[in-house]
Amino acid sequence: MVWGGRHTRGGGASSKWLILLCIASFCLGMLVTNRTWIVPDSREETEAYAEKEHKEQHLQLVNDCEKKNKTNVQAKDILSQVSKTHDAIKILDKTISTLEMELAAARAAQASSLNGSPVLIKPVGEKTEERPKAFIVIGINTAFSSRKRRYSLRETWMPQGEKIHQIEKEKGIVIRFVIGHSATPGGILDRAIDAEDAQHRDFMRLNHIEGYHELSAKTLIYFATAVAKWDADFYVKVDDDIHVNLGILGTTLARHRAKPRVYIGCMKSGPVLAQKGAKYREPEYWKFGEEGNKYFRHATGQLYAISKDLATYISINQKILHRYANEDVSLGSWFIGLDVEHIDDRSLCCGTPPDCEWKAQAGNPCVASFDWSCSGICKSIERMKDVHQRCGEGDGAVWSAVF
Repeated sequence: MVWGGRHTRGGGASSKWLILLCIASFCLGMLVTNRTWIVPDSREETEAYAEKEHKEQHLQLVNDCEKKNKTNVQAKDILSQVSKTHDAIKILDKTISTLEMELAAARAAQASSLNGSPVLIKPVGEKTEERPKAFIVIGINTAFSSRKRRYSLRETWMPQGEKIHQIEKEKGIVIRFVIGHSATPGGILDRAIDAEDAQHRDFMRLNHIEGYHELSAKTLIYFATAVAKWDADFYVKVDDDIHVNLGILGTTLARHRAKPRVYIGCMKSGPVLAQKGAKYREPEYWKFGEEGNKYFRHATGQLYAISKDLATYISINQKILHRYANEDVSLGSWFIGLDVEHIDDRSLCCGTPPDCEWKAQAGNPCVASFDWSCSGICKSIERMKDVHQRCGEGDGAVWSAVF
C-alpha cells in the first residue's frame, strides 16, 4: 500500500478489466447491429424471390391451361368430324339400300307384267301418282267382332274425327284399323264395316278373307298394301287390345331413322308347340329340329315396327314368303338371312298398372302396355280407359313431340 498519492496494484488491474469490458461491449454491439441490418435485407430478398416464384408458377399454369384448351379444342374438332362422317355414311347406306329396293320393286313389276299378272299401266303422258310421305304408318289389327274394342281405342289413345287427319299432316303419323272382308263379300259383316268407316274414316281394307288362322297372310298383305299407299319411314303393326303412347312411339322410332333395315320389338324365343289342340300349335314343328326346341328370335306379335326397306322387301316377295301358323314367327322368318338389325326394346311390352305406372314415375314411360297372360289387355273394353289414365303420356304429348 502506498501513501501520499501513490497508486496501488489493485487500481491498475481494474483499469485493464474496464478496457477489456469496453472492447467486448463494442464488439457485441457491432455484432448485434449487423444482425439487425441483415434481417431486413434477408426478408426483402425472400419476399422478392417468393414473388418471382409465384409469377413463374402462374405463367406455367397459364401455359398449361392454354395447351390443354388447345388440345381439348382439337380433340372436339376431331370427334365432331368423326361424328359427321359417321352420320354421312349412315345416310349414304340408307340411300343405297332404298335405291336397291326401288330397283328390285321395278324389276318385280316388270316380271309381273311379262308373266301376264295384272299391272296398272298409265296412259302415255300421264304422271304416276306419288305416294304420300309419312313418318309412321300404324296398322291396328282388328276383326269383325271387335267393334267395342275399336271404340275403346278411339276414346283413349287413338285420335278421331279431324284429329286423325291432322296428325297425318302435322306429325306424319298414319293410323288405320286393318281388316279384310268376309267369306261372302258384300254381306252383313262387310256392310257394317263400311258404315263404321263412313263415320270415322279410319279403316284400311285389305284384299284378304278374315280368319284367325290367316293372321300370317293378313300381316303380309297389310305391309304390302301399306307400302303401296304410303311412303313411310316405319310401318307398325299393333293389336286392338293394346294401349299405345303415340308420342313415345314416335320418339323411340326416330332414334333409328338413319338405319336402313331395322326390326324393332320385344324379342322372344318361345317353345315350338307340337301337341295337337295347343293354342299356338305349329304344324310344321319338324322344321325346327328336335321336340322341345325353341323358335329363332322374333318380336312378340302385340306390337312391332319395321323400316321402309323391310316392308318393301315383303311387298316385293310376298308371293314366295312362307307363312307359319303364328304371324309373329312368320314375320321373323322372313328376315332370316337378311342383313337386318334386330332391336329388342322392352318399352314396347310393359305390363298394365301398376307396372307401366311405376315405370312412368321412374322416368321410363312405356310405348305399349298389355297383359302377357291375355296376349293383350285382359278385358280391354272395360279397362282401356283406366290404363290410359294411369299410364298415358297425356293428350298433348304427341303434338308437342319432335321426331
